[in-house]
Amino acid sequence: MTKKTTILVCFIIVKFLLQYFLISPEYDLHRDEYLHLDQANHLAWGYQSVPPVTSWIACIIQLLGNSVFWIRFFPALFGALTFVVVWKTIEELKGNLFALIAGSTCVLLSVLLRLNFLFQPNSLDVLSWTIFYFILIKYINSEDRKWLYLASLVFAIGFLNKYNIVFLLIGLLPAILLTEKRKFFFQKDVYIAILFALILISPNLVWQYNNKFPVIHHMKELAETQLINVNRWDFLKEQLYYFIGSLPVIIAALYALLFYSPFKKYRLFFFSIIFTLAVFTYLKAKSYYAVGIYPVYISFGAVFLGNILYTGWRKYLQPIIIAIPVLFYILLYNIVFSIKSPQYILNNQPVYKKYGLLRWEDGKDHTLPQDFADMLGWKELAEKVDAAISKLPKAGQTLILCDNYGQAGAINYYSTNKKINAVSFNADYINWFKLDTKINNLIRVKDFEGSENELEKTAPYFEKAFVADSITNPLAREYKTMIFAFSNPKIDVNQRLKVEIDKKKNYR
Repeated sequence: MTKKTTILVCFIIVKFLLQYFLISPEYDLHRDEYLHLDQANHLAWGYQSVPPVTSWIACIIQLLGNSVFWIRFFPALFGALTFVVVWKTIEELKGNLFALIAGSTCVLLSVLLRLNFLFQPNSLDVLSWTIFYFILIKYINSEDRKWLYLASLVFAIGFLNKYNIVFLLIGLLPAILLTEKRKFFFQKDVYIAILFALILISPNLVWQYNNKFPVIHHMKELAETQLINVNRWDFLKEQLYYFIGSLPVIIAALYALLFYSPFKKYRLFFFSIIFTLAVFTYLKAKSYYAVGIYPVYISFGAVFLGNILYTGWRKYLQPIIIAIPVLFYILLYNIVFSIKSPQYILNNQPVYKKYGLLRWEDGKDHTLPQDFADMLGWKELAEKVDAAISKLPKAGQTLILCDNYGQAGAINYYSTNKKINAVSFNADYINWFKLDTKINNLIRVKDFEGSENELEKTAPYFEKAFVADSITNPLAREYKTMIFAFSNPKIDVNQRLKVEIDKKKNYR
């Protein structure tokens, strides 16, 4: 192997090692991961909150054994591929060895270390943005139309993974119009490529149409319950935190795109980041939606710094540029990553609060960061549901009805009884009820708020009813979640559920 290839392979190895070791074994999987893993059992061209690609990856994970190793592997893989693309982008921009090392270090020691822990669409989303920008650079340099078709393919894959990539185009199109690259729009191949992308994403669009566009309902619900609590200033401030060790490189990129003559043909990238961030800020988007923007700017900045810090006294600044992200990584190591136990975070709350890490999507501060609280209590829930089922009659079907998708997914993942099927009226689970067999037993998993009268309300419809258990981990977001058990129904439970499902779907 060449020297450059050896260095790149070392970065890839370090990336995978960090993704596996920077998480405490005290944490379970994340709430969202259980839903995505369950989608492998219900393949479709779309879901309530996400397009289908995540379910395809979940199928591969399931075929490989559904273990935590493979669940962690794919986000880590997409993260590793992201800085491979950054490496290739730097090479395309004629960057030297320093630029390659600096760019890779900045991408490695960034928010991606947090993002690439979780099996969510976000890791592939960032990779899709990065590849699309790389292809655009290749097209600007060569004007070879094959890059247009590759761009449409990457956009389609990104779209079928997460609709967020649409904002890449929203920011890019006006940027193109502001520069001499507006000539793109006079080329026939551009429109053929757009048509190609539309054909590729059409199965999901048809699914959305046939299901009354649940993505619109999801976005409306998101805006009303979560985005309403997003502060626009906090969105911008968190952009600085995400790549804080890379700020000198990103700032250098913005300067170079305006004033560095070799980058004149890439000037549209300067306007693109402004438009994209402006749209995200106006819409009060979650701050991590914009993460995919930055890797390509790290490429530009690393190449520019590599060119101007090459000779004389300036070359002594090179190790400082590389050391900055390493230093910030060391400083933030204890508070950003889930390497620390929940008890450690509890004992050091002031530090976490200082950086806004305890602020949840409801706009309030809590005991743990939201992602960490969403990774606790799930095994306990599944074990206690299994224990409750063991006390019920064996005859007939047992339905486990949960209040939210995290509960249903976690029970389906951890339960030792693989014949059970936990569902919910929440998210995609409303489409996954199995009502073809008579239900004789009901396990009701209820959020603590709203569970006060559950036993009195439901018990009259069954011959046997009891409170089975509850979640006792005080640091879990599911703390005090209640488990109720009912058996021998006096009513037709299946018919009652069908009516309720229709009511919920019509409401949506």
